[in-house]
Amino acid sequence: MSIAPEQPPGRAVCVYCASSHTAHPEYREAAFRLGAALAEGAITLIYGGGGKGSMGALADGALSKGGRVIGILPRFMADLEWGHPGLSELKLVEDMRTRKHLMLTSAQAAVALPGGCGTLEELLEAITLKRLGLFLGPIVLVNTRGYFQPLLQMLARAVEEHFMDARHPLMWQVVAQPEEVLGALDCAPAWTVEHRSLGTR
Repeated sequence: MSIAPEQPPGRAVCVYCASSHTAHPEYREAAFRLGAALAEGAITLIYGGGGKGSMGALADGALSKGGRVIGILPRFMADLEWGHPGLSELKLVEDMRTRKHLMLTSAQAAVALPGGCGTLEELLEAITLKRLGLFLGPIVLVNTRGYFQPLLQMLARAVEEHFMDARHPLMWQVVAQPEEVLGALDCAPAWTVEHRSLGTR
């Protein structure tokens, strides 16, 4: 069963990022700039609903430009008062799995900012679903401070060792600056269900 977007194409982007407020300030600055850029591009931001760290900065950036921001937050996080208080819409869900599912199925593209194990898990799930032809939208990594270089090297190694096809890196784009995300979304190579057979023949 494929993942079908709930909104018109190009109107909503899911962003994965961190809640840490102790990481380098450049990460929060980049998140704020990404939120602002999405709002200026009239793109709805869908994210995890948090109010701290890069998550809060991302939402604040979009809201500062009058953007629409939808947060999807597990109830236990709401009980802990981890949610952002000023969002356009906050959806409460029962668990992390439902949160991830709604974030991606409500969007036409996924963007990853630097983050910890949760962010990396979300990003790799999006790549896996695209590999299987279940999610076909662009995936963009914002490589602030070169954060994603080790992951990109690991993915390149997976290609070298034939765990992935040489064409699989076309599934994602990498940019250095948040302002480059919109261009990367527009220029992402087309991906279809026919690509699911890559590396299996």
